Amino acid sequence: MAYILIFLFIMKRILFFVVSVFCAYQSHAQQVKSIQLRPLNNPKNFHPIVRLGEILELSFDDLEADSKEYYYQITHMTYQWKPSAMSSNQYIEGFDQNNIQQMTNSFNTLQGYTHYSVRFPNANTQITKSGNYLITILDDDYNEVFQRRCVFYEDLSTVGVAVYRSRNQLNDQDQTVQFKVNHPKIILNNPNQEIKATLIQNGNWNTAINDIPPVFIQPNQLIYNHTQLTNFKGNNEFLNFDTKYIRSTSLNIANVVRDDLYNTYLFSNEPRAKLPYRYNPDINGHYIIHTLDTKEPSTEADYSVVHFSLAIPEPYSKASVYVYGGFNNFDLNEENLMTYNEEAKAYEAKLVLKQGFYNYGYALVRDGNLSLHSVDGSFFQTENEYTAIIYYRPIGGFYDRVIGVGYGFFNQNN
Repeated sequence: MAYILIFLFIMKRILFFVVSVFCAYQSHAQQVKSIQLRPLNNPKNFHPIVRLGEILELSFDDLEADSKEYYYQITHMTYQWKPSAMSSNQYIEGFDQNNIQQMTNSFNTLQGYTHYSVRFPNANTQITKSGNYLITILDDDYNEVFQRRCVFYEDLSTVGVAVYRSRNQLNDQDQTVQFKVNHPKIILNNPNQEIKATLIQNGNWNTAINDIPPVFIQPNQLIYNHTQLTNFKGNNEFLNFDTKYIRSTSLNIANVVRDDLYNTYLFSNEPRAKLPYRYNPDINGHYIIHTLDTKEPSTEADYSVVHFSLAIPEPYSKASVYVYGGFNNFDLNEENLMTYNEEAKAYEAKLVLKQGFYNYGYALVRDGNLSLHSVDGSFFQTENEYTAIIYYRPIGGFYDRVIGVGYGFFNQNN
């Protein structure tokens, strides 16, 4: 009996420790905001895809506003985003893991925070191979805080991308992406085996179509003119709001109230699935940190609680609704999950977001399936951006190189 009591006591302590660590991790992760990974010399390019040797900058804020030790770990991945067979010294000169040394405290903000930033490559981490990379941020206990994907490519091919109105039965909703790869510098023995192609819409990896085979193989050229395989939902233009003047209302902001933080109340939206298409310039779901009150938005822009509302008479049956956008890497989690307010007849959510210009939409999940068009609709006219990434692994090769990247936009004249 004594042994059983001792065993139960030990198990209870272990369970308490595990739960405590998990809760601490969850709380810690929720305090990290405004994660951006973008080309250093072109911060308005929202895609962390650069030539090998060019620099990406990762930045984020810790709203606990202290001086934590954060570490980065960078891992080479296959085209399927699984760890490659290489050891770190085969793709990095220096350290694949190091602490983040650049940190600055916020100044003159209601919400205090510490701003962290690190660049890749840097003096301690030189990236020597092209390909997919996964950057993992760790806390001082080496627990994962968040991850971000990026791509370093070699300029060994040219990729031309064109976007058309789909020819299938849903031609009023879908877009078809076709592309060509010219590779005069690379001799291919078996293109179907050596080349892998991926398409993504608006820099959102959740939309990726992988393992796209060429339709025609010509000398020094691969042609991908599929009419079904590379179809995407056009979806709809993203909604937006601008908090660069955090104390004032604007086109899409109904009210601003100051409490412990500013509270930004957006005008209520309605489902657009049954409404006609309306052109609305956007930045394809992404966001820009910006304020006109100061000269240094990275540390002087404030945070506000942004209140979202989607007006609908009845809640969706057996489905969940999320506020969706690049502000959280197009993820679905408890933070951006909306709840239905019976009294207001609307789905509601509130997010703590830094000053800036934001795109957002509404995503519906039913039976585990994500839909970006059930609430907002889908139209072939929508101005989307597509990225084609070309991977190359020669016969006998041991990692996936990226030999070309191409971009294409929908043009209604196509």
